[in-house]
Amino acid sequence: MENKNKRFAIFTLGCKLNFSESSGIARTLEGQGMTRVDFKEEADLYIIHSCSVTEQSDKKSRNIIRQAIRRNPNALVTVAGCYAQLKPDAIAQIKGVDLILGTHEKYNLTSYISNFTKREKAEIYTSKPAHIKSFHKAYSFGDRTRTFLKVQDGCDYFCTYCTIPLARGTSRSDTVENTVKEAQRIADTGVKEVILTGVNIGDFGRKNNESFFDLVKALDEVEGIERYRISSIEPNLLKDEIIEFVAHSKRFAPHFHIPLQSGSNDVLELMERKYKREVFESRVHKIKQELPDAFIGVDIIAGTNGETDQFFEDSYNFIRDLDVSQLHAFPYSERPNTKALRIEGTVDVNERKHRCQRLIELSNRKLRHFYEQHIGETRPVIFEEQQNEDIMYGFTDNYVRVETKYNAELLNKLVNVKLSGILENGHVQAEIINA
Repeated sequence: MENKNKRFAIFTLGCKLNFSESSGIARTLEGQGMTRVDFKEEADLYIIHSCSVTEQSDKKSRNIIRQAIRRNPNALVTVAGCYAQLKPDAIAQIKGVDLILGTHEKYNLTSYISNFTKREKAEIYTSKPAHIKSFHKAYSFGDRTRTFLKVQDGCDYFCTYCTIPLARGTSRSDTVENTVKEAQRIADTGVKEVILTGVNIGDFGRKNNESFFDLVKALDEVEGIERYRISSIEPNLLKDEIIEFVAHSKRFAPHFHIPLQSGSNDVLELMERKYKREVFESRVHKIKQELPDAFIGVDIIAGTNGETDQFFEDSYNFIRDLDVSQLHAFPYSERPNTKALRIEGTVDVNERKHRCQRLIELSNRKLRHFYEQHIGETRPVIFEEQQNEDIMYGFTDNYVRVETKYNAELLNKLVNVKLSGILENGHVQAEIINA
């Protein structure tokens, strides 16, 4: 296969895990002599790294696929990721798609593009979920200040609404030693912030007789990384020892993202989650006890099958009274081959959207309240991007989004700022203390 002078473009949908894996795929192709271009440019190879967490995700993936085909009808169009794993036959019906690669096969993409000739019909390469056992390391690269480090993949939980175990297979991870080596490679690139990501990161190391706590302790010793953030971690796996360590660590930020999904124990039972809401509440109290300034993000699903009006109100009131900072709320979406389809009590789609909107409005109030609590404080920020030559943005250690006048010398540096007020766009104005 002659890849010299070939141009490729990747469009990534969905989670941070997908972004880390896309970067790994891109580095492999670049290592074989190909040149990466923007997805809006004409390329010889288009890769759509798809998501299938909701019906909207499927629709978005289809739209992006068709955009690539229109942009260059002669290009090789490859669809990979969760949508490709779960619905390959549906994708194959889109005229112009050449390759459909499942969860395992996407890492061996180069072996499937023996040439850049258009296929007469789409070729499908997927493995059964039970056969997806290998762990493929990955981290994102390209942003000057932060990267997503994949530490775990797959899930052994079979929540009734979720297709992730069907799309990504069972839980698996690398060893602590190898993961720390990846973090050191990231540090050597000059990246200052690392976000630990995976499907169920709290399950890290279980099959290697190691634990996520072991990993956190080891990563805290890697020189060159200014700070880590823990991506979504199940409340039953967020142990006291992890919270206590973060509170006194050198590099872990006071920032947690914990999926709740519902504040009703009745709905949690229908979802077959591994905890009751009292466990979640205890995690929030423990975090605030150890780290009073910590940011706590929460995932919530509105309108899942079986969520009565009373169950929703119970859930809403529970969340309203929790000391959390922000909600990531989205309406329930039916997914094929999930047990939730057999649960009685379907919620009307418009009602799902209405409940979701109420949660979003609650989230906006909570986030503003969280920001208001920290006005006047001095906190460390890593400035990581700029919208134009006038303004640059960044996040404090506890995830307050700030902006200030653009200064190229401050990019990718840890800078102390004073949080002086909330702006009309909802961000916080930052005054530089030291430069």
